[in-house]
Amino acid sequence: MQQFPLEMHHVAPGRVVEWRLRSSAVEAEGPGDPASRKASFNQDKHFTVAEESRAADDPVASWVAVTFEVTGPLDERALAQALLSFVQRHEVLRCAFRRLAGEVACEPFAPATLTLDPEHVETFEDADELSDFLVERFKRSIDTLSWPLFIMGAVVREDSATVYLAFDHIVCDGMSMPIVAREVLTAYEGLCRGEAVELPPAPSYLDFAEEQRRRYLSIDARDGRLDYWKAFMGPAGEFFPRFPLDLGVEPGRMYPIVNEASMLLDAGEAEVFEKTCLAVGGKPFMGVLGSVAVCLREAGGPGVYRGFMPVSERGRSTWTNSVGWFVNTLPIEFDASPGRDFAQVMASVRAGFSEMMTHLDVPFVRAWELLAPEEFAARSWPYPVNFFSYIDMRKCPGAERHDEWRPTTHVWSARANGACSWFQRDTDGLHMNSIYVDTPAARRTMGDFQEALRLTVQEIARSGGFRRPVALTPQRRPVRGTPLDVAAFARRG
Repeated sequence: MQQFPLEMHHVAPGRVVEWRLRSSAVEAEGPGDPASRKASFNQDKHFTVAEESRAADDPVASWVAVTFEVTGPLDERALAQALLSFVQRHEVLRCAFRRLAGEVACEPFAPATLTLDPEHVETFEDADELSDFLVERFKRSIDTLSWPLFIMGAVVREDSATVYLAFDHIVCDGMSMPIVAREVLTAYEGLCRGEAVELPPAPSYLDFAEEQRRRYLSIDARDGRLDYWKAFMGPAGEFFPRFPLDLGVEPGRMYPIVNEASMLLDAGEAEVFEKTCLAVGGKPFMGVLGSVAVCLREAGGPGVYRGFMPVSERGRSTWTNSVGWFVNTLPIEFDASPGRDFAQVMASVRAGFSEMMTHLDVPFVRAWELLAPEEFAARSWPYPVNFFSYIDMRKCPGAERHDEWRPTTHVWSARANGACSWFQRDTDGLHMNSIYVDTPAARRTMGDFQEALRLTVQEIARSGGFRRPVALTPQRRPVRGTPLDVAAFARRG
């Protein structure tokens, strides 16, 4: 399973059908008393930004989506029932959000009130026209302030179908996407066989949010659990770690985005890279993070890496099968100074990560609100922020069927003022998806950085360390890094 822009996804043309979620409670008198449940810290901030942006006529938007394949003629009735059962199973997907007494409240509609209305949208003969349609459909259909907060549809052909679901971030995270694919397809296959499918327990994200608020709403800036954050901020008092390279952005300005993906290592190289990391006491994500730090340093950044890293809050069992926004974001710092070899950098990454994980409990949004209140009041992060994310998709729910289902994740944001990069490992290799500001400086900087990183991780796989210079001279500067062959990925099966 990979993550790459929807624009890069080759979806064969066909007839587009969508299923509109409807609740009899909405049509009757609304969802009831929304004061009974409260949004999580992540959801509250996300909803507040959407409200403020709408009021300022400066709307922000983002979505996360998943697409996957069904082989053979599609049973539309069975798919509709699988989709409805999926929404009924996950309480957060049935929620309406609204502002109430200064807080963001959410109230789920009862499963029995929900129905799906099928709608034939359009038939496409051309793949490029279909791609353009889907991109615009996702952009225009997802609205944080309107229910429902996702769309569901399929591109139907005689002998196959591509199913898609796109969500506002307020109801899910990236790790929810493999859950979506597994549950919908497992239920669909069972219905086609005439069998009842029993899925593992999936506790409600609303319960997680309630427990989180109960534990952390009352803390203040003097709480000892914030000491790690305070130490990271240092004398300068900067809550956000700056992206250390030039992106050509002006303070306070948001920009259109570039959304691109590339392959860093093929399957064989990724396997050798993993063994090389394990040989020095690290893990593959530590090797990638250490390589990122070295490439940033070689391009003019500092020897000490400082960045944000999202960490899953699902735990090892409780929330494994639940859909929701189970992401905390924490700062990480480690030494990648010149002269340190691969083993030494890996030891620094391991130490920095271990220290970070001992402070996982405080929610990012709560720390932000308490320690940087002026920046918290803004609608975006104050400047380009150093951000690193890594997921081993081979360990996701349903990974044993990914070669058959061919699920893909797609993320999009209307605008940005910095750069974010996500790394994914799957059976095909190691991949990188980046969203960054569309400026000439950012295109040069990110192009150079991506190519340097690709050369670095390949060198580690070949020789076991940082033996070649990773900085790119103007003569070696590529137009683009190695592209991700998403068309071949989509056709495979």
